[in-house]
Amino acid sequence: MTTPKEVIEFAKQNEVEMVDLKFIDFLGTWQHFAVPVSDLSEEMLEEGRMFDGSSIRCWQSIDNSDMKVMPDIETVKMDPFYEVQTLSIICDIQDPVTGEDYSRDPRSVTKKAENYLISTGIGDTIYIGPEAEFFMFDDVRYAQGPEGGFYSIDSTECPWNSGAEEAGGNKAYKIGHKSGYFPTAPFDQDRDIRAEMVLAMQELGITIEAQHHEVAPAQHEIDIKFDTMLRTADMMQLYKYVVRNVAREYGKTATFMPKPMFSDNGSGMHTHQSIWKDGQPLFAGDQYGGLSEMALHYIGGILKHAPALAAFTNPLTNSYKRLVPGYEAPINLAYSNRNRSATVRIPVVDSPKGRRIEYRCPDSGANVYFAFPAMMMAGLDGIQNKIDPGEPMDVNIYDLPPEKLNQIGKMPSSLYESLEALKSDHEFLLKGEVFTKDVIDYWLDWKMEEEVKAIDSRPHPHEFELYFNC
Repeated sequence: MTTPKEVIEFAKQNEVEMVDLKFIDFLGTWQHFAVPVSDLSEEMLEEGRMFDGSSIRCWQSIDNSDMKVMPDIETVKMDPFYEVQTLSIICDIQDPVTGEDYSRDPRSVTKKAENYLISTGIGDTIYIGPEAEFFMFDDVRYAQGPEGGFYSIDSTECPWNSGAEEAGGNKAYKIGHKSGYFPTAPFDQDRDIRAEMVLAMQELGITIEAQHHEVAPAQHEIDIKFDTMLRTADMMQLYKYVVRNVAREYGKTATFMPKPMFSDNGSGMHTHQSIWKDGQPLFAGDQYGGLSEMALHYIGGILKHAPALAAFTNPLTNSYKRLVPGYEAPINLAYSNRNRSATVRIPVVDSPKGRRIEYRCPDSGANVYFAFPAMMMAGLDGIQNKIDPGEPMDVNIYDLPPEKLNQIGKMPSSLYESLEALKSDHEFLLKGEVFTKDVIDYWLDWKMEEEVKAIDSRPHPHEFELYFNC
């Protein structure tokens, strides 16, 4: 739909009763409020709707709280998770006084990034294809207070339930640690739930390429087809929305937390990307791996800025429990053709149109409206400054001797390190005012004060095992 009249007619045809206005908060969570369909008018769709922004985390103060949602009518969908007929619209945020896009609205950052790419003359379109992984559990419990803290996760398919008493008897179809990649039924117990998720995503207009069980017990992956940056970011929000709601309908809970399970693989979001211009792929060429010189410089920018990028692509303290040796997570700053132990991989493709690079560090906890633009800005900086990515690493990096391994750059080992890297390396993000200084400073302050320090100041259960009797 491209006009307000089409939206109103669509609402009538679907007997809509409520209109759900969704928008993304600073940290990457969808927020929403709903209005009766009687409020749906051309004026509302063109001029927006006021709301109180003071209660949205990281946004306005109470003395400057009025904000406006501006519906993007190209995102109109029927929401499948309401009992009443509900129309869903993704919205941008504006300052009602100036009429300008709100600088801390992550969706506005993505839109500015797409416009900046065009302004450089390098290309006119960037395609993004994320491979998001998630865990799905039957039971999750956690608590933290002065008197103590704990967490507990459980799924009937997990190996620690091999001796559990189960209704009707334990059939022993459990998935062992690191043994969950592509098993068939009956080991893949949640296959029908994933299928239901796929059907719901397709109903919302998302093209699905594949779905399967992942390496860890209770871990899953559904791959969506690449699209432009903004559309893919919107699809990722719909993706998470569908996964969580379908899991809930089946009596389960889903999480995009990168590392909820100790001693097994974490959830990543390998992100494929390529730049096009006038309908032609610019990453295809006759250089290493079938890439163009431009693509190699793009890789150079990604590798150079990877520690700073991590503040957006791996933005949780928990992210760095995934980025450790031994669990297939890429921690070495290198690139390679086909090699999955490298940070940047060049996938095998059937045609020049499929030529792309795959950045394997990001995880599913990222706010994609920040992560996607940040990766592109790093890559463009590589192109603009002709950054050499160095020699490729066509060996299993994990098997290199220490003296050679130590010569390869590393991803940060903590959120604190990535924030420090961003603090000293963010000029490339400020180009074209894609990211503003206010956004970067606020991100640094929030993450450091509310997450890093919050975790650092609390005892960890394992510390009792290590130190209680010291």
